[in-house]
Amino acid sequence: MTPTVRLTVRSTRPGEEFSEHGGANKARLVLVRHGQTEWSLSGRHTSVTDLPLTAAGEAEAAAIAEVLNGHLFGLVLSSPRHRAIRTAELAGYGDRLVIDDDLAEFDYGAYEGLTTPQIIQQRGANWNLWRNGVPAAATPGESAADVQLRAKRVIARALDTMWSGQDVICFAHGHFLRAMAAAWLGLRPVDAQAFSLATATVSVLGFEHAQPVVVRWNTPPGMLQFPSS
Repeated sequence: MTPTVRLTVRSTRPGEEFSEHGGANKARLVLVRHGQTEWSLSGRHTSVTDLPLTAAGEAEAAAIAEVLNGHLFGLVLSSPRHRAIRTAELAGYGDRLVIDDDLAEFDYGAYEGLTTPQIIQQRGANWNLWRNGVPAAATPGESAADVQLRAKRVIARALDTMWSGQDVICFAHGHFLRAMAAAWLGLRPVDAQAFSLATATVSVLGFEHAQPVVVRWNTPPGMLQFPSS
């Protein structure tokens, strides 16, 4: 079931609406990148191609369950892709999952399934996803700005729950979650390139003195204790 998109957002900058609500400042937005797939392992750009997790990816996702330990989130969101849904299931949240189409990965257009070296060879020039974008093909492709707009919609829905002091968790994809972090901090779409993100890692966004911050980033399950302040 895809959640209803609310057209009214309290604030375009996450920290502003929390400034007078100290308790709500403790709410966290947890981001989980899906486990390993064959294409993530080989560096091929994967958006609409709906690949399963590898055996290693399933093990990675199961390790996330041990870390989160059934923590009660006010909202559990997932990309519609199987690799994200399966990660959420193995992490222990399949029964509370809400599918959100806005959490889908960056649409790579004609570059779907290609590695960065293959794209550079095809173009005959250097290429940066965040700056140069992608050409259309079977799908229209997206720009970094397009993806950040989707990320902002997800953040707005998360804030509706975080407003009451409840944590939110999102299971999604590497490039999309990087765009989400940049949007959270009020950065430009292109600045998402600064956030490296491995498979099956947990990242935490939150607030400090009513300002949006990155609490943890790109943390493997074995290096994370949750919940933590």
